[in-house]
Amino acid sequence: MRPTVLLLDVMDTIVWDPYRLMPAFFGQSWVELVSGQNRTGWKEFERAIIDEDTFLRTFFEDERSFDREAFLRMFREGYRFLAGMEELLAELKERGVVMHALSNYPSWYLSIEDKLELSRFLEWTFVSWKTGVRKPAAEAYTGAAEALGLPPGACLFVDDRERNCEGARAVGMQALRFESAAQLRDGLIACGVLPG
Repeated sequence: MRPTVLLLDVMDTIVWDPYRLMPAFFGQSWVELVSGQNRTGWKEFERAIIDEDTFLRTFFEDERSFDREAFLRMFREGYRFLAGMEELLAELKERGVVMHALSNYPSWYLSIEDKLELSRFLEWTFVSWKTGVRKPAAEAYTGAAEALGLPPGACLFVDDRERNCEGARAVGMQALRFESAAQLRDGLIACGVLPG
């Protein structure tokens, strides 16, 4: 079946993820950082179970203080399109391809929108902060298809993580794992979304 809608992950699929800057920001290795972090905070923040203030206050298990404004600025300044993705999204939009975000992310998606204006190309419809569901839970995919009034097979999901692609395939969606804009373009041609 030729897909009629693209469901796109955002971080590390369309936008470079500043999350990887955190060790340098805190002057720690990944191991040191993770060992002191609140292990549930990010997932709860992504699902709007906790707000930004609570997330930042409890970022570390011991609730140590840090420069929150500088931390938030690091993320805001770090958001940028991955190579070739802005152009590919523009091409898809010009061809009338319907696109929605299906992404695990907190309210910070609004900062991405402010900086990069992804809404030029897609709707921020299925962000976990809005839906309360994170990939790869089946409901993340089936809920999106149901909201769009489509069978899962009519949707093509794109994500940089194979685990999330497997979750989509498990409910009957088509899925492409993102590696680069050029590779994704080839995949979209193969699926009939773009002409060869």
